[in-house]
Amino acid sequence: MAIAVESSNNGEKVYLIFCPGCKCGHMFDKRWSFNGDLENPTFRASMLVKHHRRSLGIICHSFVTDGKIQFLNDSTHELSGQTIDLPDFDKI
Repeated sequence: MAIAVESSNNGEKVYLIFCPGCKCGHMFDKRWSFNGDLENPTFRASMLVKHHRRSLGIICHSFVTDGKIQFLNDSTHELSGQTIDLPDFDKI
């Protein structure tokens, strides 16, 4: 499965993907639209993550569409500008 489904503190569903660029999870909640497909998810709008705790200050900006993650050019990790398949969350 490409994403994990969990419940937030208020009982609402949240969806987690593993980001191979950041090497950590990113969480989508009700602020994003979701197509409901756990194998080939699409979330809208884009996800922008800024890691301030890391010494280099990584920025990750991406779209998740049909089970693929598209890293936009303003991402600062090694996958910037690439589109790859989401890794299976349950195999990480």
